[in-house]
Amino acid sequence: MSYFFLRTLLITTYHHDARRVILRNFLVKKKKRTKKIDKKIVSSLSGLAWSLFDGGRGGLDRQPMNQSSSSPASSSLHFRLFLLLSLLSPVSVSSHAPLPSNYIVRFFRYRPAHLHRAYLEASLPFPAHSWRWINRTNAAASFPTDFALLQIAVSHRTALIDAIRALDPIRDVHADSTYRRELFQADPDGGNGSGFRSQRRPGKLFTKMSFEEAGDEAVLSVYSNSSLSWKRKLLMERSQVTSLFGAEQLWARGFTGSKVKMAIFDTGIRADHPHFRNIKERTNWTNEDTLNDNLGHGTFVAGVIAGQDTECLGFAPDTEIYAYRVFTDAQISYTSWFLDAFNYAIATEMDVLNLSIGGPDYLDLPFVEKVWELTANNIIMISAIGNDGPLYGTLNNPADQSDVIGVGGIDYNNHIASFSSRGMTTWELPHGYGRMKPDVVAYSREIVGSKISTGCKTLSGTSVASPVVAGAVCLLVSVIPEKQRKSILNPASMKQALVEGATKLTGPNMFEQGAGRLNLWDSYQILKTYQPRASLFPSLLDFTDCPYTWPFCRQPLYAGAMPVIFNATILNGMGVIGYVEEPPTWHPADDMGNLLNIRFSYSSVIWPWTGYLALHMQIRDEGSQFEGIIEGNVTVKVYSPSQDGGRKSSICLLQLKLKVASTPPRARRILWDQFHNIKYPPGYIPRDSLDVHNDLLDWHGDHLHTNFHILYNMLRDAGYYIEMLGSPLTCFDATQYGTLLMVDLEEEYFPEEIAKLRDDVVNKGLGLAIFAEWYHTDTMVKMTFFDENTRSWWTPITGGANVPAINGLLGTFGIALGGKVLTGDFTMNGEHSHYASGTDIVRFPAGGFLHAFEFQDNSEVASTQGTLQISSSMKMSSILGLADVGHGRVSVYGDSNCLDSSHMVTNCYWLLRKILDFTTRNIRDPVLFAETARIRLPLKNSTPLPSRRTDVNFSTYSAVIGKDLVCQKDARFEVWETKGHDFDSQVVGGRAWKLPEYSIPDVETGSKLNGSMKRQDISSDNKKEVRRLGGGSLRDNTDFLGLIYRDEVDVPFILITQWIIPLSIAAFCLLIFCSWRMHQKRRRRKKGSVPSRLANSV
Repeated sequence: MSYFFLRTLLITTYHHDARRVILRNFLVKKKKRTKKIDKKIVSSLSGLAWSLFDGGRGGLDRQPMNQSSSSPASSSLHFRLFLLLSLLSPVSVSSHAPLPSNYIVRFFRYRPAHLHRAYLEASLPFPAHSWRWINRTNAAASFPTDFALLQIAVSHRTALIDAIRALDPIRDVHADSTYRRELFQADPDGGNGSGFRSQRRPGKLFTKMSFEEAGDEAVLSVYSNSSLSWKRKLLMERSQVTSLFGAEQLWARGFTGSKVKMAIFDTGIRADHPHFRNIKERTNWTNEDTLNDNLGHGTFVAGVIAGQDTECLGFAPDTEIYAYRVFTDAQISYTSWFLDAFNYAIATEMDVLNLSIGGPDYLDLPFVEKVWELTANNIIMISAIGNDGPLYGTLNNPADQSDVIGVGGIDYNNHIASFSSRGMTTWELPHGYGRMKPDVVAYSREIVGSKISTGCKTLSGTSVASPVVAGAVCLLVSVIPEKQRKSILNPASMKQALVEGATKLTGPNMFEQGAGRLNLWDSYQILKTYQPRASLFPSLLDFTDCPYTWPFCRQPLYAGAMPVIFNATILNGMGVIGYVEEPPTWHPADDMGNLLNIRFSYSSVIWPWTGYLALHMQIRDEGSQFEGIIEGNVTVKVYSPSQDGGRKSSICLLQLKLKVASTPPRARRILWDQFHNIKYPPGYIPRDSLDVHNDLLDWHGDHLHTNFHILYNMLRDAGYYIEMLGSPLTCFDATQYGTLLMVDLEEEYFPEEIAKLRDDVVNKGLGLAIFAEWYHTDTMVKMTFFDENTRSWWTPITGGANVPAINGLLGTFGIALGGKVLTGDFTMNGEHSHYASGTDIVRFPAGGFLHAFEFQDNSEVASTQGTLQISSSMKMSSILGLADVGHGRVSVYGDSNCLDSSHMVTNCYWLLRKILDFTTRNIRDPVLFAETARIRLPLKNSTPLPSRRTDVNFSTYSAVIGKDLVCQKDARFEVWETKGHDFDSQVVGGRAWKLPEYSIPDVETGSKLNGSMKRQDISSDNKKEVRRLGGGSLRDNTDFLGLIYRDEVDVPFILITQWIIPLSIAAFCLLIFCSWRMHQKRRRRKKGSVPSRLANSV
């Protein structure tokens, strides 16, 4: 039974005109070249030509791809016609003109395609030329389908789509999407890969595929985020990967993958390849008229799984191979191709499916949801975790899905391969915490596999580690008798066998290796006696096991802290759907365990096969002085309906061993703002450093445990305790923290947050450290590109940071950032630092300390698609400011790349340590606080401040705009589902905030805040009310009003109250003056009237 109806679908499209531009540019270059054109390029261009005529889906009325198609003459004619149209029709990729599109129309029910077509034709009252049914003539055409592909004319697009969506049988309508991936091989001329062309990859990003290593250097992708190279350090002769995992032991027992149906989604395979004994079926889902593999990747993957050549043996040589050709020679695929191919795999009851691709867009719901449907139909999917290491936060989808077996890579020394993606999943951010991935790791360096036609070669990458595990899975499936397989084996039970049997490696942490290295024999032993059950992955959280349980083992629990969240995966081997029968319970091993307060959140429905169990852990206040270990276990009972109408149940166990320490002093506690970070997906969040040309998007999570993990380790080594806040700033108690650390912020702010933060700093002594980024509207506009997924123009919704929003936050302190894009190097205090696409400080209060250096101002030069061009002008710009503000301290630095391990040139951890010394303990570095850096008058640059973009609907991506302020489950238990701490109910009012016109108070309104007032050390408890600052400033009057009424004033109220007393005095004086004048006039009238009366009487 299929459970596809439990999900929704969103689909996107591809840009035909971009391909015409690519082809035309190639033809222009071709005229200047005398070398013979490579056959692969010609084949790729032919595929592009066909895709234009086909509408992107193999023809409107063409014959099946895997049958005889049009003649060579016809193909040549079409191709020549395409070339003519391309040359005669100049196309600009930057044009914003509407383009014809293909749309996927999804139905609630599976029915034959001709019935869907007949229904639409009868139900749509539109002219025939307004839409067109696209025949999908492939192997799935004879099976019922749940979607249709329509070509819709631009002139009728909106009305027609609305009419289709209004029909009862229709679930949704979305644009078709295209997928690109890059295959990496050694340079054809024998080089080391320097010949690779670098180009921006538009649309959906896919993981880098396998690559060859030449000589002593590894050939890295031009898109690689790592500049690392490695030497071979093999301690043995190169061995068959099957021998390294002990496949011979299972072969000796007669298990060779027999009767296992293996679907390989890749670039195809040749029918007569001598390395394979059991190629059952080859299907083509592309718009190219071939079933063969012309790139070699699909053949290699098949060889690792089921090759029989003695030089490059596969794991399961008797496995039945079903080769799905889903990528063209140009490495292009469409969503509709994948949907049809997945439907066909479901209809033909595949057992195992390998997909050595992936990308960062886990919100590409059409793809994600079809994978859910696939696994719900008992197909075990294995996928590569990605080749974007050694960076954290780089997990690829679909390998990061809980229902998919995600595979990472190791080398022959059992070290994590440098290219292997790592870090927790980022679906759950900012309010929750990521799940553990990859699931297992396998050898991925110089794996031996089959060539296109004959012979063997070596490739490296997680995309070859994936078929290593897929081959092992095929071998394990054959262990179970064929009649019992469907009742015992499923995606959950196979994952249970793999992760429980895996060998934990010494050194890598849980977010690098998952459960550990594949152990084929131990997994076999588990499956031999397996009975359907549910379990938790991981099943143990041990704070004393370092570095495996990093980051949990680096910092103990303590009373008063934000909850520590741990997210475990529920694996339900009993059925595709399940439920939590009873709420999870905590069972402490002794009385000390009662100091641990745990709340749980979990899946209401466990589907398909998997769910989640999140632990929110706090130490009770009475444990503030406790130091030691708390042990116990968490149990949760899961049940699934059985076929006989009953139910099967199982109790899952999670063992806990937690370190607890006494509550650290305030000056050692730092709060990290996670809530105000926005990452890709869902929107176009550009990279922070414009010097980086190979990474278009900011997609690594911006979390302390992903791309800021080195920063996290540095802070812990320095003795700081770091907690994370994934809720608004109203949701924490400022008296508990020394510094609020805000890095690379893209989100907006609720007015209540701005008001509370000002009170936290001025009155409660909170330190504030902000690391910003570039924000330049012209640069953002020039970074616009046509996204082939959504078939729309993508433009950054903000810069590297949301400077206008940050200025709104800092405006109450008289601080503002500018709109420059500064690049350069500087030296301070003997430390050399690189400033990468940072911004400048344009407003700062008097008495503060400001540091300026010469930088290249790249905001004055053009940038093309975000590629920074170097300016020759060098100008002095202020980049670092430190100031006393009331009882608190504020530091602002205009660049965060020096803290982000993604694209770091040089780190500025030394600077952060000195800033934290100042903001938390008022320790002043003599260089940072030199008298020469003090400004006597407020800095107020006449240049207009950066403004918000009015052409971007920011609310689509924001957790603030149009949303209600509420504290989520990452905050302290006492403020869950409330609006937080310390503000009057009249201020919050429960309203959703709308984006205001940008404004900032005049810099002088905050210039008196730092004053010369005696300030208390942050480590002491400040119970006194703030004293009025000298000089009788208008800001003092605002503070005075706030102290009288004991409420938190909002920013607009601050501006109004600055004029209340002067206006009141002026009005009072005017009233007195007018009264006096009227009194004088009355007296004169009385004096004048007496003589006149006397005269009249005479």
